[in-house]
Amino acid sequence: MFIQTLILMQIGSFNDYYDKLTTIEKKNSPKEIFYKGDFSLLENGRRVAVVGSRKVSDLGVRRARKIAKLLVQNDITVVSGLAEGIDTIAHKTAIEAQGQTIGVIGTPIDKYFPAENKQLQDFIAENHLLISQFPENYPVTPKSFPIRNRTMALISDATIIVEASEKSGTKHQGWEALRLGRQLLIMENVLNQKVSWAEEMLSYGAQVLTNDNFEFLIESIPFLTTKKEYVF
Repeated sequence: MFIQTLILMQIGSFNDYYDKLTTIEKKNSPKEIFYKGDFSLLENGRRVAVVGSRKVSDLGVRRARKIAKLLVQNDITVVSGLAEGIDTIAHKTAIEAQGQTIGVIGTPIDKYFPAENKQLQDFIAENHLLISQFPENYPVTPKSFPIRNRTMALISDATIIVEASEKSGTKHQGWEALRLGRQLLIMENVLNQKVSWAEEMLSYGAQVLTNDNFEFLIESIPFLTTKKEYVF
């Protein structure tokens, strides 16, 4: 009952946020959102989604950590989906680096998937920001997660794909980012594996992230989604 009351009280903040969206953003935004935590993380500064494989390699772990740390160093909030693998690493690294993180989940806000991330999800809800577009008791299906990816792309200035295979659901995040006019950065190891959808994304404006350019590209990520008015 407390969680439900808290969620209902917080919808008002999202209504204010929704009013500030562009016409295209409104068309692709959920009409309501449920959250716990610091809503200002959705309005201020830059946000970057870090996504990739659930079954991540040791090299993928190191890359995800390096990217998340650099994002924090540049005062960029790390966004991810609280899935196992790259998502979990991105969230934990941001927290360890004293940065901010947003978890965008594909279940109602009081559910956990995977269950192993319950403690991490609760910590993000208490100290950072947890978002869901699915109301209490909403049935969780495989379709929920691509829908979640659209929202994750919407609230992020850029998406970084760290590691992915041909069948990876990460491709949904990449296509949504491009469709919304967000920056998409794909690590070169994904392209070296000849992942067809990643190669196709390059022709639609995605950029390759390499050891030589990743610091520059991350530092250059534009302020596309901030709803705060800055005075220069």
